[in-house]
Amino acid sequence: MTLSAAVWLGVVQGLTEFLPVSSSGHLVITQHFMSDFEQPGLLFDVVLHLGTLGAVLLYFHSEVGLLLSGLRPGSEGVTGRKLIGLLIVGTVPAVIAALSFKDAIESSFEGLAVVGPALIVTGSWLLLTSKTGKGRRGLTEITTTDAAVVGLCQSVALVPGISRSGSTIGAGLMRGLDHTAAARFSFLLSIPAIVGAAVFNLKDVSSVSGAVWTSYLAGFATAFAVGYVAIGLVIRFLESKKFHLFGYYCIILGGLILGYVALGHS
Repeated sequence: MTLSAAVWLGVVQGLTEFLPVSSSGHLVITQHFMSDFEQPGLLFDVVLHLGTLGAVLLYFHSEVGLLLSGLRPGSEGVTGRKLIGLLIVGTVPAVIAALSFKDAIESSFEGLAVVGPALIVTGSWLLLTSKTGKGRRGLTEITTTDAAVVGLCQSVALVPGISRSGSTIGAGLMRGLDHTAAARFSFLLSIPAIVGAAVFNLKDVSSVSGAVWTSYLAGFATAFAVGYVAIGLVIRFLESKKFHLFGYYCIILGGLILGYVALGHS
C-alpha cells in the first residue's frame, strides 16, 4: 500500500466514521476502486478505527473523565459507574452479533453487493429519525432500555453500508434523547466497539511488514485529525436540524452503487 493511498483512506475513515454515512461502506467502495490495495484481513481498517478512537477520547475528554471517575469507590463515582453500565449494555448486542455472524460479516466486506442496499437503509433511517425524533432527555437521563435499543441498532451497523453513528444517534432520538445526548452516547459507545475490533484482529499484526507500517501509521494519524473535525460537524448539523441531509446523500450513493453492481460489477 502506498503512503498516499493510506492518507486518502484515513481521510475517508475520519470523515465517515462520525458523519452518519457508514465508514465501513465508504472504505469498501474506496478500496474497490483502488486496484493495488491489499491488506491482511481487516487490520488496516482497524488501524484507521483506532485513529478515530483517539479523536473521540480527545473531543469527549470530559465524558471520558466521568467514566474514569466511575472506577473510584464512593459516591463521587456514581454517575460514572452508571454510564459505564449503560455502555456495557449497549455493547453486548454488537459482541453477540459479531461472534455469531463473523464469517457472514467478513464476507460482506469483499464486494459492493451489500453496500448499496445498506446505504439506502441508512438514508431512510436518517430521514425517519430526523423528522420524528424530538426528545429532551440528557446524557444523565439515559435508561438501561435506551442503551439496549441503541446497542441493538449498533449491532446492525456491523454490515458495511449501515452507519454506526447514524443508526445509534437515530435510535437515541427515537427513544426521546435530545440531539446532544444522542450524539455523545453514540460516540462514547464507539469506544468499546473499536477496542473490541482491534483486539479481535490482533492476529493479523504479524502479517504486516515494517515498511508497510509507515503507511498504516500515516492512515492512523490522518483518521485521527479528520475524525476530530468530523465530530464537531455532526454535532453542528444536529443542532441546526440539518441531520436529514445525510439521509439524502446515503440514498443517492446507495442507488448509484446498486446501478454499478447491476451493470455486472461487484
